[in-house]
Amino acid sequence: MKKIDLYIIKKFLGTFFFTLALIIVIVIIFDISEKIDDFINNNASLYEIIFHYYLTFIPFFVNLFSPLFTFIAVVYFTSKMAYDTEIIAILSGGISFKRFMLPYLISALIIGLLSFYLSNFLIPYTNKIKIDFESHYLNLKMYNAKYNIHVQNKKGEILYVENFNTYDHTGYNFSFEKISEKGLTYKMTADKITYDTITGHWIISNYNIRRLFDYGDKFEKGSRIDTTFNVKPIDFSNELQPIEVMNFTEMRRFIHEEKIKGSEKLKFYEVDKHKRIAFPFATIVLTLIGISISSHKLRGGIGLQMALGIVISFSFIVIMQISTVFATFGTLTPWIAVWIPNFVFSIIGIYLFIKAPK
Repeated sequence: MKKIDLYIIKKFLGTFFFTLALIIVIVIIFDISEKIDDFINNNASLYEIIFHYYLTFIPFFVNLFSPLFTFIAVVYFTSKMAYDTEIIAILSGGISFKRFMLPYLISALIIGLLSFYLSNFLIPYTNKIKIDFESHYLNLKMYNAKYNIHVQNKKGEILYVENFNTYDHTGYNFSFEKISEKGLTYKMTADKITYDTITGHWIISNYNIRRLFDYGDKFEKGSRIDTTFNVKPIDFSNELQPIEVMNFTEMRRFIHEEKIKGSEKLKFYEVDKHKRIAFPFATIVLTLIGISISSHKLRGGIGLQMALGIVISFSFIVIMQISTVFATFGTLTPWIAVWIPNFVFSIIGIYLFIKAPK
């Protein structure tokens, strides 16, 4: 590695972290002004505000804005090098344009690996702390009901509640059916089902059981029975499981369990899983585009290149959002939807690289 490589890496990473730090400070200031009354009214201590909220808030924003600010950093300092004729001097010294890109790609790889670590390991951990803080000091418990819910416990076993209250974890007009190749073999109905958060058991009240055999049916009834199912209260609600607090291994195991249960929210989880891999890769793609459009002088100056860079960055984000909507609410396969922006902008990046003056 030559001095010029270290110079570019220092410029790249320095600009990236400086611009990112500025936006984080601005976001925190606005957030404090918005939430200061909640902090005071709910008696949140200064230690908890700093260490349990804002320090856990930073990794999320670093990861969220890393592709955007990677691109802006590349365009800004590369166009400045071009207007100071530093790039001409480098290329005139016998360094090819491909070799000139090496420190850029190394820097992009460092940021991409950082993003992968944050999204798959650190952020799930900090999210647990942040969500706990928000539940105590920012969010009020809300009643959330959903009606006529069917959930698969496992293959051939279906749970049903007419409505479910997520506030007290209680469902009403409950039924549980077991179905084999021969048809219905077991059916339980009950007035109410409640989840015990201490034992992890479901308490079923005023139940009736019907077991179907070839030689006849057997009936049973009672006032209470405790049992376990593979489902949790959140499976009966409108909310998604808190996948944001799961690391990469936990998330894959959880999605496998959701497939077994036939969860209707599976596509949301699949999209999130693939985003955690595709998003870090975007830093390399956007770096390639950034070098190609900013390594030579334009008549409009640095401002024109910066504006072009911001337009491309937001175009990437818009395409990402549109494609994921087609995956979650349409028929598009989740991994294809998440990787479409990378595929499209990779082609754009290769084209711009070929056309870039060298």
